[in-house]
Amino acid sequence: MLLTQLSIINFKNYEEANLSFSDTINCFLGDNGGGKTNLLDAIYYLSFCKSYFNPIDSQNIKHDFPFFVVEGYFNKNNKKEVVYCGMKRGQKKVFKYNKKEYDRLSEHIGKIPLVIISPADTSLITEGSEVRRKFIDGIISQYDNQYLNHLINYNKALNQRNLLLKSFWLNRNFDADALEIWDEQLALYGEFIHETRKKFIFDFTPFFQEYYDLLSQKKEVVSLDYQSQLTDENFKTLLIENLVKDRANHYSNIGIHKDDLIFNIGEHPIKKFGSQGQQKTYLLALKLAQAALIQSIKKSEVTLLLDDIYDKLDNKRMTQLLTIVGSNTFGQIFITDTSFVRIPSLLKKENINFKAFKIKDGVIENEQ
Repeated sequence: MLLTQLSIINFKNYEEANLSFSDTINCFLGDNGGGKTNLLDAIYYLSFCKSYFNPIDSQNIKHDFPFFVVEGYFNKNNKKEVVYCGMKRGQKKVFKYNKKEYDRLSEHIGKIPLVIISPADTSLITEGSEVRRKFIDGIISQYDNQYLNHLINYNKALNQRNLLLKSFWLNRNFDADALEIWDEQLALYGEFIHETRKKFIFDFTPFFQEYYDLLSQKKEVVSLDYQSQLTDENFKTLLIENLVKDRANHYSNIGIHKDDLIFNIGEHPIKKFGSQGQQKTYLLALKLAQAALIQSIKKSEVTLLLDDIYDKLDNKRMTQLLTIVGSNTFGQIFITDTSFVRIPSLLKKENINFKAFKIKDGVIENEQ
């Protein structure tokens, strides 16, 4: 799916903007705070029905305006496809594909494969396990709708079980049969999710290793490991073994909601022992591997959004990255940078076709 045109109204700092894109690489260039990243976020909305940076839809409406609209026109096998997202203050978000509104937004996930690479990705290394689980879930959900549905059902069951455990504590009672209902649900959905995540790591790791080696020119050895309580024991058995602890803490201590990814450089955590450049390279390799895996499964090109990728990368790694993304390995590329000449110069040097837009204060000043 190629994004040919983007139209936005009252979205973040844009009152109105209409852009036509190249099929290859598109650069948004301008000072910080001008609105470059907001254009990437509008494109992200068209794929995931939400913002990458602010999950509260109403806060993405331009200040003092009553609504926002993000609309994208796509070319899919020479056929025009239209994706629409609109939001009025105090009302439900409306999301349409070819003028047909979705009953559930989850039905849209995966239709437009997309991966964003942003400075915010450092949270994958610096923050807790929840961020890394969301990373896994976000990838798998783009190519496996059954996984997404199981994940939604698992989280509902987990919430109900936790409410029940809290109720037992507040009312000083206990109902084993009531708890068993939710144990069965957790085990049913959780074991499926665990097995799917295991397979994902097995398939994902070779892509990750390949891209890290390309970006770093094999200067470092890195690894990626999946950590789960379910690795060595049955889910239902674990729930029984931890019931006393669950009742004492008033929540579920065991399950796939405790899973984590372990990022190492050499034999040590990259969070503590990796330089900023090494961490950035690790994150880029993760995201490029994400795009490559999705492409290999869906047999469809993935759109890449690259936000301020020059941050903390030396020129060699930056050139290597642009060579990778400009080699027709992926689908359309959208890049932001604060310099008007840096990325265009590199792209010209590598003979890579592109289109550039100069952005200032929510206005597209010119394009080349």
